[in-house]
Amino acid sequence: MSTEQSDAPRAVIVISSHVARGSVGNRAAVFALETLGFPVWAVPTVILPWHPGHGRATRIVPPLDQFKALLADLERAPWLGEVGAVLSGYLGEAGQADAVASLVGAVKARTPDAVYICDPVMGDKGGLYVPETTAIALRDRLMPIADIATPNRYELEWMAGAQLPDLKSVMAAALHAGPSTMLVTSAPSMMAGGTGNLLLDGRQALLAEHRLIDKPPNGLGDLTAAVYLARILSGQPAIKALQSTTAAVYEILARTAKRGGDELQLETDAQSLSNPMAMVQLRHLLHPERDKRA
Repeated sequence: MSTEQSDAPRAVIVISSHVARGSVGNRAAVFALETLGFPVWAVPTVILPWHPGHGRATRIVPPLDQFKALLADLERAPWLGEVGAVLSGYLGEAGQADAVASLVGAVKARTPDAVYICDPVMGDKGGLYVPETTAIALRDRLMPIADIATPNRYELEWMAGAQLPDLKSVMAAALHAGPSTMLVTSAPSMMAGGTGNLLLDGRQALLAEHRLIDKPPNGLGDLTAAVYLARILSGQPAIKALQSTTAAVYEILARTAKRGGDELQLETDAQSLSNPMAMVQLRHLLHPERDKRA
């Protein structure tokens, strides 16, 4: 590593949910980023005993004035120059979006090439699982300022206001979602019995596919966003970052499923974050903008 690289801002501010038990939200993202060598400033948007999918779970949401004050403190922190990226995920309430946007602005003012990655956590196959006001705040306040966004297909459907049954429709929606780079998880697959991660930026459309595993544990989106960010911050080109991120997440998922785990077992499979061995199918797709010019 050169002196310039070693002196570059490497800390990541991660703003998402915190659970006492499990590997979702900040628990997944912080573990992945720190395992891959990035210091993390972790900010909880809500505190829960476990993922609500496991059953009744008490929600502790910090009062909005205190949440805003804490993020304002980070904006003034003398160490802000250490920060090279911000990752935001699940919001405890809609009002938190303004504070996140303000912090992103402060980080970019200090380090103009800092990366903001927005994981707009709002829903899944069954529809929204956050209040509509929160989903609107994610769509209208945070997505437009993100450099990279990592929605799942169903979140992208809600933001686009349309069903996205195939890759062509997913790519069209991703192109107009706001961020210049979109990594759409749970994308339609060209592989029978598979699922994919679709990466679309201004130059290329890439699809990384693997076998679908029934009833997967929660936290895959959180983990994907964090690992992809780590790859990009490490200097990997997008195509390699997509392939190695998909391989790592799939490998951890497959091993957890084989053990019958109800949560991703990141601590057991930490090596998979750095050196995944799983094979994924990588496809180059026709970019929708090139398709229009053809």
